[in-house]
Amino acid sequence: MSFQVVLIIHVLLALGLVALILMQHGKGADAGAAFGAGSAGSVFGARGANSFIYKLTASVATGFFLTSLTLAYLATNEIKDADKPKSVMDTVAVQPSAPADVPMIDTKVSNIPSE
Repeated sequence: MSFQVVLIIHVLLALGLVALILMQHGKGADAGAAFGAGSAGSVFGARGANSFIYKLTASVATGFFLTSLTLAYLATNEIKDADKPKSVMDTVAVQPSAPADVPMIDTKVSNIPSE
């Protein structure tokens, strides 16, 4: 798989994980608050929302961690390619220094004709 494809999947999983966590309720919250008044009339049934969202969150979190590991593996393998520089110092262009026998240019203005 390509690095960009895994990165896109990773970002989508991250956004999904945030949304799923925000949809869940705390222990003291009403279970059906997000879908109406009573928990018996909720979308997932009287007790189904808790286990369904929990299982879905666990699945998305597992996918998120797997894509994290895959991205780390792909990033280290890209650096090991022979064509790519191995460090930042390999990419810096070496500036040639001026040879010692180059004469200095005289910057004094002495050849101006006087009127």
